[in-house]
Amino acid sequence: MSLLKPFSKLPGLNTANVLLVESEEQFQQSLADVLVEETAVTVNVRLAKSLPLPMENEESRPRIDLVVFIISLTSELSFQSAEASLKCLDPGYFLGKVCFMVTNARNSSVPPERLDAVRKLAASLHCPLLFAEDQTPDGVTNAAERLLTILKVAAGLVPMATALYLSSLTRCTVPPDVDQPSFD
Repeated sequence: MSLLKPFSKLPGLNTANVLLVESEEQFQQSLADVLVEETAVTVNVRLAKSLPLPMENEESRPRIDLVVFIISLTSELSFQSAEASLKCLDPGYFLGKVCFMVTNARNSSVPPERLDAVRKLAASLHCPLLFAEDQTPDGVTNAAERLLTILKVAAGLVPMATALYLSSLTRCTVPPDVDQPSFD
């Protein structure tokens, strides 16, 4: 198994590369279509169902600036696939170059434990957790705008801002459980 490494290649000039990982590919393509419409910078989008990526085109693959795990809360397989794919990333990616995007959070059939599991996973890795509405074009556009903000910083296109700094500001935190004893 080959680890995906964040600094193994040189960055492109005024270019940001994002890898969208989603096991079911429902939201992935519509999000990618909106991301490539960005005109201020060149955005290259790579799509994957899971990691690791195939070895045959590793030499021609650009540096990946941001890895986005898209998790549908209506599918347990989506969460399990993202969790398994995390093992294929170099630890350097967890310094501000990984984020999680959750869809279907408003669906009433979603068990609350699944959302809690995603929040705990994002918090344990100190990664941002974004919520997206994938059913409407406006929701996809809003998700893409939030993702572009993180992507530009992760790619080094925003002066005086680093991915690690942004990650520390936007990381997911889990509130302490009420069941745990307080030491006040």
